[in-house]
This record gives sequence, structure tokens and C-alpha cells, in this order.
Amino acid sequence: MKLLAANGFRLAALALLLILLFRTEWLAPLFIPLTNNNAPPIYTQNSLASLAAGHLELVLISIAASSVLAVLGGIFVTRSSGAEFLPLSRAIANAGQTFPPVAVLAIAVPATGFGMAPTLIALFLYGLLPIFENTVSGLKQVPPAVLDAADGMGMNTRQRLISVELPLAMPLILEGLKVATVINIGTATIGSTVAAKGLGEVIIAGLISDNTAFILQGGLIVGLMAVLIYDVMGLAESAITRKMGLRAD
Repeated sequence: MKLLAANGFRLAALALLLILLFRTEWLAPLFIPLTNNNAPPIYTQNSLASLAAGHLELVLISIAASSVLAVLGGIFVTRSSGAEFLPLSRAIANAGQTFPPVAVLAIAVPATGFGMAPTLIALFLYGLLPIFENTVSGLKQVPPAVLDAADGMGMNTRQRLISVELPLAMPLILEGLKVATVINIGTATIGSTVAAKGLGEVIIAGLISDNTAFILQGGLIVGLMAVLIYDVMGLAESAITRKMGLRAD
């Protein structure tokens, strides 16, 4: 029953997202009451599908970069040679979320100019903490007995990391990746303030023109993308961990 309800929600959310992206005019009667002074109920200055694609591009590039650095950093500080750098690494990862993204944009724009670059820097920094912390936690939770068994099998440090530690830490790493991705889907809306292509353009246009219909369109698309992508990543995580034998069918 729960599975049917979950699948029904996924299909309904996906259908609504597709309508918003490709057939927004079908929903015009619902948005008209949210406008003032005969303002247009549907955002048409740019294709919503194109803006969504640009939004996801920002998220994917930033998350890929954050994942590489955070996972490598997590591996480094859980080795004996890098353990002393854990407090510093944690402080750097925390700093990425301590500074508001708007402040990062303000600092980055003079150096990189307007567009994707400052937005990617802000999103990159914002995505580090969840992935880094989950990588560290996952690697530290590997049972010592398992590590001893790997050593007893003659595995060197590299083999033990790749064949034992990372697979066992994978569920937590993937969970951190999911959280970082959802955070960045929402945060990427600020990129439109510095001319990066994304759904923040629709929301900002609505705020400037006092058009709630625009704000709702942008917000709904961002929210639906976050929910559906989180859900898909959760299914992928379950499939991966099940294949590794870390979760029962």
C-alpha cells in the first residue's frame, strides 16, 4: 500500500513538473487570480524548460566538484598521515556553509565577473560540508575487525581502501551527496542575481513585478525538482547498496 502511494506521488509530481516546464499555459486559469493589473499569469520571457536545464547544470557541475574534493579530503583525514588535518579540514568545510551564498557571490563577482562562475563557486562551497562529514563518518565507522581481516588477507593500504572501506562507507557518502544536491537545487536560485541562467530568474521577475504567479511557478519547479531528484537518488542508493550486499532485498 505504501509503495503504491509512493509511486502515485512520484507520478503526480513528475506530471505536474512536466506540465509546468512544457505546457504551463494549461495552468493559466489557476495562476490568473495571483496576478494584479492584468499582468501575464505565465512567465514567457525565457523557456521554463531551458531555465530548468541551466539550473540543473549549475547544480551538477558544482556537486561533481564538491564531491571530488570532499571525498578525497575525507579519505585523507581518516588516514594516519592526515589525521592531524581533520580539525582544519572540518573548519574549511564548515566555512562554506557559514558564509551566506549571497556574500560569496559578492566576493566572487569582482574576481570572476557575472554569470556561471561566481554561482558555481558559491554552490561548490555550500556542497562540501554534507559530503565531507558523511565521508569521514562512513570511513570511521568501518569495524576494526573488518580492517584486521583485510590486513590478514594481505591487502595493502590502497586495496583495503578501495575494496573494503569505501564500499562499507558508501551508504553514508551517498546520503551526504543527496543532501548536498537538494541544498544546491534550492540555493542555485540566487545565481540569477549575477546573471547565471536558472529558475531564480522567474522568482526574481515575480518579486520585482509583484507577480505571485511567477514566484509560484519558479518555486514549484525548484521544489518538484528537489523532491524528485532526492527520491531518484534514494532509489539509486538503495540499488547500489543492495548490489554491494549492504542492504537486504
